[in-house]
Amino acid sequence: MAALKACSALVTGANRGLGLEMVKQLLEAHCSNIFAACRDPDGPNSEALRELAKKHPGVIYLVKLDVADPCSIKESAKKVGFLLGKNGLNLLVNNAAVLPQKTMLTTTVEDMQNTFNTNVIGPLFVIREYLPYLRTAAKAKGKPGMSCDKAAVINISTDAASMSIMPVLKEPFPLFPYSISKAGLNMLTIYTARDLKADEILCISIHPGWVRTDMGGDKAPIDARESVQGVMRVIDSLTEKQHGAFLDYSGKTMPW
Repeated sequence: MAALKACSALVTGANRGLGLEMVKQLLEAHCSNIFAACRDPDGPNSEALRELAKKHPGVIYLVKLDVADPCSIKESAKKVGFLLGKNGLNLLVNNAAVLPQKTMLTTTVEDMQNTFNTNVIGPLFVIREYLPYLRTAAKAKGKPGMSCDKAAVINISTDAASMSIMPVLKEPFPLFPYSISKAGLNMLTIYTARDLKADEILCISIHPGWVRTDMGGDKAPIDARESVQGVMRVIDSLTEKQHGAFLDYSGKTMPW
């Protein structure tokens, strides 16, 4: 992870599961400023994250950020921007998500609205609010090309978002609102990649695998550490050749 040693990174949904593990592995990669964002950093579900931050003051910063609340996103960006200084933000990981276990026949209006607010609209406004800092980081490198130590947006997606895979995918539990929202997130990746190409800000979607977390359940075949190790290897190797891609945690190209 040498390429990430001098980076600044923000991870949403950082208080548990994949988000917490990513904070840990960014720390292992000697990332200099890690902004661990979650809805309630002072709550009981964030105890492990608070303990980690206490052990690494001046490296891990807790950030209150509810991706379903545009005002919260805006306020978090002000706080992070103040702490970043002149070098900007190198890596933005849109990890926060919700997964209501509903079918097409049982999904409610509220299920669909809440899932889209968190899984699609939230990442959109996170990208927009943090874009000035990503642009600053891209310019600060002073060299052409794209990479995650320059400036990048990583959207955590899923194989269940693939319109090619979904018809034959064995669902561990009902994924209806989640799948549709993550397909929307993939389209957000495409638009972001197109619109930020001139800024040389890299953007991809990545499938982290089916992971044993609170969201993935205990029947998943891989744990959070194995998943994030793969994700970190992939993002560390990214160049402009993968800009706008949909990959999995092993680096394999996923079908849209």
